[in-house]
Amino acid sequence: MSKHIGIIACSAEGAALCYRTICNEAPAHMGEDRHPEVTMHNYCLGEYMKFIRVGDWQGVADLMLSSARKLAGAGADFAICPDNTIHEAYKIAQPESPLPWLHIARVVGEEARRRGFTKLGILGTRYLMTGPVYPGQLGPLDIEAVIPEKDDRERINEVIFTQLVKAEFTEESRRFFNEVMARLKERGAEAAVLGCTEIPLLVRPDEAPLPTLDSTRLLARAAVREALA
Repeated sequence: MSKHIGIIACSAEGAALCYRTICNEAPAHMGEDRHPEVTMHNYCLGEYMKFIRVGDWQGVADLMLSSARKLAGAGADFAICPDNTIHEAYKIAQPESPLPWLHIARVVGEEARRRGFTKLGILGTRYLMTGPVYPGQLGPLDIEAVIPEKDDRERINEVIFTQLVKAEFTEESRRFFNEVMARLKERGAEAAVLGCTEIPLLVRPDEAPLPTLDSTRLLARAAVREALA
């Protein structure tokens, strides 16, 4: 039997992509139409944002812990959170969690190390790009994190919250993200972390100026491996 995966969801589109990836890719390991048991709990994005906007990471952690406890009550064996930004509250929440968690940035970092990357461009919300989530996980792996310049960060953040979380994906925004990646490449980035879980729904890897690390799907695949371990 496989382990029961618990998903602590935040933004709907990223969580849905993570769930679909688990269900779509597990059959290659488990057999036709089979995937691990999955339970998801989701407080709305608005509940998270009222804490994120004022830097109240304890408030974010409390929501994450409440979800983790509900998932444990439903029988989950471990948890994943397909939202990069709220991992800033991971260190607060994890010690009190009834479930072990896979850390999304650690999963991305391990894939980057496997592929030989030593300098990664980080794309995500402004909270993520200027925060400790990726530097804290990449540093111990001897991988450097580089972020876009301020104007690019602000526009990326605007696209995420006015378009991507609402499932709006435009050619203009796709071109802009490619331009940002090209600028990161000029600064020495060897690959780009798609560090908002909706960005993989916008960026096309075959058109991107840099190799991409899809945090959403990498986390989903890591969850399948953990469930089958």
